[in-house]
Amino acid sequence: MHIRPFTEADRPFLRTLFLTTRRHNWRWLDGDHWKLEDFDAVILGETVLVAELDGHRVGFAGLLENDNFLHSLYVDPAYQGRGVGSALLEAVQARFTSTGALKCLQMNQAAQGFYLQHGWQMIAQGDGEQGKYVLMHYPLAPAPASGSETA
Repeated sequence: MHIRPFTEADRPFLRTLFLTTRRHNWRWLDGDHWKLEDFDAVILGETVLVAELDGHRVGFAGLLENDNFLHSLYVDPAYQGRGVGSALLEAVQARFTSTGALKCLQMNQAAQGFYLQHGWQMIAQGDGEQGKYVLMHYPLAPAPASGSETA
């Protein structure tokens, strides 16, 4: 598995992956109005990381680095359960400079379980454009003390 920065050459494929994955995983929402170009609006201003496996783009994550906010993480349905999401999530978490945050749709129980397994904690609930969500945090471990203390 290779995680790398997004390039413009990725855009056409990731547009398709984004649309396909939303329709596959968010079945409780009416996706008839969703279109390929929605991807462009979602990643605007974000750092996007792309996961490749055996030369194929199999997922991506978008984050707002200044806010330590994971905005999106999508894995091709054909590759779910093969470590792609975990690799992307670890790459995102490595970029956090303080507590990480994300919003996960309440109806997306599989995603919530995934984040909980990776040490995320549910902090609050809210209402958003696509329904109710849970706010989750990823607490960074405290930095080791600099220098050594003597008694």
